[in-house]
Amino acid sequence: MKNKVLKVHPSDNVIVALQDFAAGDEAVLNGQTFQLLENIPTKHKFAERDFAEGEIITMYGVTVGKALRPIPLGSRISTENVVHASNDYAVGSRQADWQAPDISKFKSHSFNGFHRADGKVGTRNYWLVVPLVFCENRNIKVIQEAMLEKLGYATDRDFSVNMESLISQYKNGASTDELLQSDIIKTGSDIQRNRLFPNVDGIKFLTHDGGCGGIRQDSEALCRLLAGYITHPNVAGATVLSLGCQNAQFKFLENAIQEFDPDFKKPLFILEQQKISSERELIAQAVKKTFIGLVEANQAERKPAPLTKLMLGLECGGSDGFSGISANPALGYASDLLVALGGTTILSEFPELNGVEQELINRCTTDENAEKFAHLMRTYSKRAEEVGSGFYNNPSPGNIKDGLITDAMKSAGAAKKGGTSPVTDVLDYTEQASHPGLNLLCTPGNDVESTTALAGSGCNLIVFTTGLGTPTGNPIAPTIKMASNTVLANRMSDIIDINAGTVISGEDTIETKGEELLDLLIRVANGEQFTHAERLGQDDFIPWKRGVSL
Repeated sequence: MKNKVLKVHPSDNVIVALQDFAAGDEAVLNGQTFQLLENIPTKHKFAERDFAEGEIITMYGVTVGKALRPIPLGSRISTENVVHASNDYAVGSRQADWQAPDISKFKSHSFNGFHRADGKVGTRNYWLVVPLVFCENRNIKVIQEAMLEKLGYATDRDFSVNMESLISQYKNGASTDELLQSDIIKTGSDIQRNRLFPNVDGIKFLTHDGGCGGIRQDSEALCRLLAGYITHPNVAGATVLSLGCQNAQFKFLENAIQEFDPDFKKPLFILEQQKISSERELIAQAVKKTFIGLVEANQAERKPAPLTKLMLGLECGGSDGFSGISANPALGYASDLLVALGGTTILSEFPELNGVEQELINRCTTDENAEKFAHLMRTYSKRAEEVGSGFYNNPSPGNIKDGLITDAMKSAGAAKKGGTSPVTDVLDYTEQASHPGLNLLCTPGNDVESTTALAGSGCNLIVFTTGLGTPTGNPIAPTIKMASNTVLANRMSDIIDINAGTVISGEDTIETKGEELLDLLIRVANGEQFTHAERLGQDDFIPWKRGVSL
């Protein structure tokens, strides 16, 4: 490691520890020596100078907190001595000029994808089986059990659990300690990948707890979300189960499909249980129609497509103090490369843009987008405060433990995923991305609600950066996990696809890691490489109820 400490922005007044320091240690930066007054764990920050009570803490060049009490130089910045603070923002004159990165390495690149009738191109070819209401979840599970493994789509884990061994030991009188110490993991996959439909990458069975009860707007939003999945370029067609009496009526789904794809031509089967003689007959019809749909979906083949057809979701979760220094800026550089190549990227998680609103407003290409973003942020913040919360409550215990002690600090690092390119559009939840370039999408900071929404707005790939590790994926958008640090990449290598910890160690720059990531994205889009989330069947799907969620 070249340097043991880092000052992220010239105007910052805190310094990041790139290794553990003990009280009394000295840290040197730009010729200045700092005597550390207490233990400073890796990823945490210490005061560059003495702070008086009420003074502003700055990191990434923006306000991230305020001193609760005097903080001597060399002291750790923590929740005990700093409280959340952020700058206000306003829509005014903006500067959207942009110095695009060098894209010469990628100009001749393309990918092989599935071309749809609406002109979009998928990176995968899936069939969907979805419920309009939670009452149908059990039937979805029955259909899944009947079809998935028999057609060759069971999860391809590299291990299985030997329950027979555990049961046998119990029957033979094994003690509790003996049961705990027994080896019940069988290595090597027992699943044979012998797909009946080789051109279909999978059948995705979605379940949720919505569609009825709550407020009507939530059911209508659910229908719009499901329409986004059905019209998604990675989806060949869908089977939809409806009870019949729920708030989420098929007409809402149909209207949204018509809005998103006026010339919709995909096969779509709607089954309403209250109009069918029995549950047994419902299951039979659903299985048979899904099978027929798979026959049609299998006719699709991958064909060359330009990188302009890639739509990349920018996500982070389980963040740490290195996320905003390594993984997020590297993803931001990959986003800039893709935007410069004519592609589309989407930055979500509005609670994690708190404190950097002005920068994003200044990057909006139109007054309309700037005003829409400001309105969505203020409305979201107000609703959070009305229920006794606020954006300041956003950092999780894991975030805080690893150095992200205020929402503004977390947000300033999270926003690095969006690179530096102009903001070409601002989308509310379930709105479809239609403008190439960087889009902003209103979602919660909750990882799965956000990734669910990114796919629902059209992302055919997602990159998920993480500093702590999280087994999250998406049913239809291949999700690449990028670690912010090498310790995580080594410890959770079964879920991490690429390591940005080499930026911290000095082996890579933000630019070289961003280029490496874009190379990986193209291979995944091609279908020549599958992500760990796909291999493990991490098909997380949580619709957002428009109540407050941080």
